[in-house]
Amino acid sequence: MALPPTRYGLPFNITRASHLELYVADLDRSLRFYTEVIGLSITQREDSVAWLRGMEESCHHCLVLRASSQAPACPFIGFRVFSDEELERLAEQLDASGLASAWVDAPFQGRTLRVSDPGGVPLEFCARMPVQPRLLTRLHLYRGGGALRLDHLQLHVPDVGALTSFYTDLGFRISEYVTADGEELIAVFLQRKGNPHDIVLFAGPGPRLHHVAFTTADISRLTLACDVAGELGYGAQVERGPGRHGPGHALYVYMRDPDGHRVELFTTHYQTLDIDDEPVRWDPREPEFGMPWGLPAQRSWHVEASPFVGVAVTGSAAAGGPLVLEEFLSGGNSA
Repeated sequence: MALPPTRYGLPFNITRASHLELYVADLDRSLRFYTEVIGLSITQREDSVAWLRGMEESCHHCLVLRASSQAPACPFIGFRVFSDEELERLAEQLDASGLASAWVDAPFQGRTLRVSDPGGVPLEFCARMPVQPRLLTRLHLYRGGGALRLDHLQLHVPDVGALTSFYTDLGFRISEYVTADGEELIAVFLQRKGNPHDIVLFAGPGPRLHHVAFTTADISRLTLACDVAGELGYGAQVERGPGRHGPGHALYVYMRDPDGHRVELFTTHYQTLDIDDEPVRWDPREPEFGMPWGLPAQRSWHVEASPFVGVAVTGSAAAGGPLVLEEFLSGGNSA
């Protein structure tokens, strides 16, 4: 099949998946989960909002938790652009494509641009955040999974192919993709920072946030996170794994936070820096795609995800969607 080509030579450089915000019901409860189980560090807190970062991150935050009376949801996902000047060029391209971008004031960020992609996903771009001391060598501060940094964001979207074209027009490169028949895309892994993915698009009702993923050092941190989750009463929220991915080949575990938002901890993966790195195709009917070893994911992992604030969910689990993929992965025996 003809994959959407990456557009090179752009006047801006989106460098990586950077941050996101989540609405939560009880901020103290959520902070306990994200610090003690996942292992993020609190950079700053106010009455109803907290900013957190990973142990190797020098940026002010990668995760914003905001207490809200609304149902748990995600207001936006964020990316970094290399410079403020390039942020201006990005705004010009988005506006020229017919998307209405807007400049906003965001706490602890430089000039910030917001826009919704053609599928309705609310995006935020910034070039600067206040720099914080890295905590990488402050070993006595590590907790639970010892999350090092935000790595990627995975979405459910109704039309993977169309949205892939939008991101490749912004310079994203396809590292891996999933198709059963060579015609319809089930999933696409897109990257900017030189490893397999910054954003993953999976076919399904959406747009919705399937999960945010943080890297950790090794398998011992994954199991420690599970042990701490069990000790603190979150054991039933360990949803999938530990196991090993086919795409990316990383070790992983997925958990649900107290509001149901899904978080992945995983050991980081290979590099995709070179121009001659060709996209890798995966067939979901092949056993090594979903799980080289381990048990099938629970059904909830395939069909549940966090909504975006104010964004209607469209599409269904039609051909190529999560229910069909669930059957591929489980052989019809998922829980």
